[in-house]
Amino acid sequence: MKLFVENKKLFSFFFAGLLGGVASLWAYFALVPKQNWSIDEKQNTAGQQARYASLSPIPAFDFTGVCEIANPAVVHIISTLKKPVGTMGNNGRNRQMPMDPFEFFYGPGFEYQKPGPQEASGSGVILSEDGFIVTNNHVIDGASKIVIVLNDKRSYEAELVGTDPNTDIALLRISEKSLPFLKLGNSDAVKVGQWVIAVGNPFNLNSTVTLGIVSAMGRNIDLIRSKGNNYAIENFIQTDAAINPGNSGGALVNVAGELIGINTAIASETGSYAGYGFAVPVNLLKKVVNDIMNFGKVQRALLGVSIREISQELAQENGLADLKGVFVADLVQGGAADKSGIKQGDVILKVAGTEVNTSSRLQEEVGKYRPGDKVIINIRRKKTLLDIETILLNADGKAKIDMASADETDAYLGMNLVNASREEKVALGIKSGVKVKDIGKGIFKDVGISNGFVIAFINNEPVYSAKALVTQLKSMTGAIIIEGYTASGVEQVFALKLPKKSQD
Repeated sequence: MKLFVENKKLFSFFFAGLLGGVASLWAYFALVPKQNWSIDEKQNTAGQQARYASLSPIPAFDFTGVCEIANPAVVHIISTLKKPVGTMGNNGRNRQMPMDPFEFFYGPGFEYQKPGPQEASGSGVILSEDGFIVTNNHVIDGASKIVIVLNDKRSYEAELVGTDPNTDIALLRISEKSLPFLKLGNSDAVKVGQWVIAVGNPFNLNSTVTLGIVSAMGRNIDLIRSKGNNYAIENFIQTDAAINPGNSGGALVNVAGELIGINTAIASETGSYAGYGFAVPVNLLKKVVNDIMNFGKVQRALLGVSIREISQELAQENGLADLKGVFVADLVQGGAADKSGIKQGDVILKVAGTEVNTSSRLQEEVGKYRPGDKVIINIRRKKTLLDIETILLNADGKAKIDMASADETDAYLGMNLVNASREEKVALGIKSGVKVKDIGKGIFKDVGISNGFVIAFINNEPVYSAKALVTQLKSMTGAIIIEGYTASGVEQVFALKLPKKSQD
């Protein structure tokens, strides 16, 4: 009997321990959010795989399946501009200015000099089921309000997560779940002559689809740089699929229904379709979007060279064996190329294994990396082929990530916020977070949030930048859960109730 009682006690302890372990594992996997953020991870969902499974096999010259995939994932964007367009600098277009490719962004009947707020129309593409949307920066530049209208006519006010004028890309977000989105393709694999479909909202005609082919790759039309962006990257996909006013920011997809580019510009003397347009390649877009989400701004890596495309005349003058690669005409002293041993007169053939034969291609390939990244630059120096390891630098000549800084808008209800530094996030073991710079009287201080606290999650959603967090908080009402860490690494969770109306 005594042995039975002892065995019963032992079994009870064992069962209690087992139950506790199972509960701990459940809590960990159910409640602890993922720390890494990348657009590729957000794209890999069971629902998305099921949607695309319907496209196999793809019938020849039948694009109905592609349209069924693409149309629901392309949105209509209505931007309310703060000022009359005639006084807005880059947004102040002149109707008589020939071949302004950005002209087609404004919707029909747009009055250019009418005083007061103006509305402009464009398109966007849903990138994830939880509401991240990409568009062109010029679609929302100067906007005081951004409204997203879905294919099914639901509308939402969007938050601006971040922008990159150098690639003309902007990232938005709406508060919605289970949205249809487009799978990202591989723009490096796109070839001239392939069928492509453009989806957008030309002339406010929602969900318009046009068909064409890839006319050319690697087009540099000096469009973004002409708007004053010195580090602009232009390596556009050129297509003859018809795009018109309102298509800007819309999708360019392949016959597999994959997004390969964001329609950005047309070349036209009338502002309407004249035979061809240009799209930002999706591989560059991915890097821009991931940077905005993880660092609050795009991390621009620079090689530090002045280059020339190799013509027959240049090859003869410099004794070059052929016309492959790009010619290093000059070096930035102390730049990445200079420090790695690249010299004036060298010919750059490849960047990390990818051939570069034009300046635009070189810009795009380098633009896919961040400061501090090591890449192998393949060069030819006279008759010798060399592989040179190069550490890319930022505009300040440093091999480090440059986090977005806070400004006067990054404050809410007495709480002033800044983006957590990379070092702070590494120390805390998180990939995203916003730090409380200082806190005054208000509901956040009342619940116990203190200076130096790093907000990692709001309602179990990662927090990526101070600006985006303030926008999000201002759009929220009712009870919320804030999770984060003290400077010493202690995890804390706060529950509070936001006011019904936003306050500053």
